[in-house]
Amino acid sequence: MITFRELGLDEKLIKATDTLGFTHPTPIQEQSIPVLLNGTKDMIGLAQTGTGKTAAFGLPLLQLIEVKQKFPQALIVCPTRELCLQIVHEVEQFKKFIPGMNVVAVYGGSSISMQIRELKRGTQIVIATPGRLIDLIERKAINLEQIKYVVLDEADEMLNMGFQEDIEFILQNTPQRESTWLFSATMPPEIKKVTKRYMKEPFEVTIGKVNTANKNIIHQYYTTQAQHRYEVLKRLIDFNPGMYAIIFTRTKVDAQTIAEKLTREGYDIDALHGDLTQPQRDKVMNAFRDKTLQLLIATDVAARGIDVKEITHVINYELPDDTEVYTHRSGRTGRAGSTGICMSIVHTREMYKLRSIERLIQNKFNKSEIPSGKDVCRKQFYYFMDKLLQTDISHGDYKTFLPMLQEKFAEVSKEEVLQRVAALEFDRFLKYYENAEDLNIREQQKRESRREVSNRGGRGEQERTKGRSRNDNNYGNDNYTKLFVNLGTKDGFYKASFLQFILDMSDLRKDSLGRIDMREMNSWIEIDKKAAKQMINAIDGKNYRGRRIRMNNANSR
Repeated sequence: MITFRELGLDEKLIKATDTLGFTHPTPIQEQSIPVLLNGTKDMIGLAQTGTGKTAAFGLPLLQLIEVKQKFPQALIVCPTRELCLQIVHEVEQFKKFIPGMNVVAVYGGSSISMQIRELKRGTQIVIATPGRLIDLIERKAINLEQIKYVVLDEADEMLNMGFQEDIEFILQNTPQRESTWLFSATMPPEIKKVTKRYMKEPFEVTIGKVNTANKNIIHQYYTTQAQHRYEVLKRLIDFNPGMYAIIFTRTKVDAQTIAEKLTREGYDIDALHGDLTQPQRDKVMNAFRDKTLQLLIATDVAARGIDVKEITHVINYELPDDTEVYTHRSGRTGRAGSTGICMSIVHTREMYKLRSIERLIQNKFNKSEIPSGKDVCRKQFYYFMDKLLQTDISHGDYKTFLPMLQEKFAEVSKEEVLQRVAALEFDRFLKYYENAEDLNIREQQKRESRREVSNRGGRGEQERTKGRSRNDNNYGNDNYTKLFVNLGTKDGFYKASFLQFILDMSDLRKDSLGRIDMREMNSWIEIDKKAAKQMINAIDGKNYRGRRIRMNNANSR
């Protein structure tokens, strides 16, 4: 196997990789580093998160930069604060033996004046989120004219979050750059446009197939009735004691509600969603990283950029509406060569979505049985026994208490002691799962569901016809109204991200919405009349990226 030294890295960087225990480069590092060390070649790196991309661009940057020059020479742009801090942490480790090399992180949710002071002290590498970087450019607090190298990390995430115009603005403000390096897990059309416009004959490295999921991840799905999702979630958690997992929901309401219910039932869990302030978000993430929390439940928007090692499971409480989002969700586990499991709770009517995801990731899902109550109790019992046998009793003067224990249990048999220990530990589980029902959808239920769909076929066609006439005739259905909002594609939204945005803002469910008609400067939303007032109250007057949002009933305009 090839070593880091053979890739052309200098001795200071080799010393750093040795100290970190990196002996052999990952595939993305092996293919990228020799090209990037040239310093003048644009590059596109397509690989899943967790494959070592930070070292792939971080090590070459550190070798190319002139340490004596105390102005920004390299710019790394990434979508979120969490990813920004993670990159800083890794680059700091890589530069450990390079005196005088400075790195500054600039991101939202933290003091901009403090970040400006750090920039003024002199730095060679700036790691930034797009919004804060543009703020600094407009304040003339940072000068990018001497930037030689620009790295766009998690480029697809940035575009999904609506940063396309920001990225183009940043690239336009780095006129002297010698090379642009773009790293992404997927290759949507928007990225292709950026590469064609701002990159010259880029060298392309693809690890695995584009859009495919990490091969170290096992994909499982569990079919159940929609009303049983929460019970299935609990059962999956209980059947996998010791799991360290992220649970994904579509909306912040679901995330908060499920977190509160599981907390009341004794689970170590907290929620991550858009309503949290930055200090609250930091508190939740620190607790999860420290494993004070066993479980984190999050929306897709709130979880972007999270990179936590050793996550054993990802659970999709519901499948995402946008199939590409599944790749990002599942990619939170199975990192750095370890194996992970991605579980999805699915209703039979969602099977078409599951098949679409299979085609996208080019991988099959394994159909799994929802464990029975007895299965859960048995699994918990075995886990407890193993934990009991592995308990370290070398620290502490336990022998002092041994005579007292022997006297106390003199009349009690070994078997009875074990039974009492088991009862003490498992009484709650045994009572809860004593009469637990089967949550799996069986063949008879599937046949009944298919008959129901078939019987509704005629009515369904009528409803679709009525839906078309409603859309074509100014939403004539009496149950719906149309809302106007001054947000559109120019604000960086595409339909799926806009849908997620308005649902998160309003705490409404997707089934209250009809058609969404997006234009460049504004959009029209078809919505159930009963929910229209709630959406207007939640969104009208709020700010989005410095703009005041206007939302009102389109019929009253």
